[in-house]
Amino acid sequence: MRTAFFVDGYNLFYGLIAGTEFKWLNLRSLLAHVAHVQDPSSELASVSYFTSGVKPDLATRGVLSKQAQDTYIRALKTTGVEVIWGRHRLEPGRAPRFVDKKTPASRRDQVDIWQLEEKETDVNIAISMYRLAARQASLPEAERIQQLVLVSADTDMTPALRALREDFPDLLIGVILPHREGIKREPPGSLENYSHWMRRFIRADELKAHQFPNRVPTRKKPADKPEYW
Repeated sequence: MRTAFFVDGYNLFYGLIAGTEFKWLNLRSLLAHVAHVQDPSSELASVSYFTSGVKPDLATRGVLSKQAQDTYIRALKTTGVEVIWGRHRLEPGRAPRFVDKKTPASRRDQVDIWQLEEKETDVNIAISMYRLAARQASLPEAERIQQLVLVSADTDMTPALRALREDFPDLLIGVILPHREGIKREPPGSLENYSHWMRRFIRADELKAHQFPNRVPTRKKPADKPEYW
């Protein structure tokens, strides 16, 4: 069963590997493993990775964070992962002041803030999934994708999954939640409602088993695992 994966990069990072020693993740290898566990007949056909460039001025480690992202992207591309870029929007705004957890937010007590938003990722994922599904009827049967898998816990993707289920009933839809084992989180019901199966977490031993080597050869400069990773 030929399977295409669509990965929300920021959702994956902050939901699964931020704060761990497993950031140097061989994503293609991990997803092939998860798909095989779910259904041994699964065959990984493609991985599309959606992200936005780190803004050094706002990153924890400044320029080093941007360099680390760029290096990781180069490593991903050596495995055939397609990378689709969105963008960040940074604008001044206002928001209710935080006093304490017992004090409710008030529109009468606001402070100036910088609003940082990741833009285009959800739309890019939705369009890519739908376009791939629409192209299958024109392909020879041996080249067709039988399964689409979303790697995200973002419920903004619910309308896309609903449209895919309604318009392409022969396609299987899977969801992998980028959550670590042992962290209790309620699964997003709207995503579950429009998928045929859902993987709720990734185990630490799975993350450990699917890491890149410290040095990944590329056509140009090798991609070396960032020292602080």
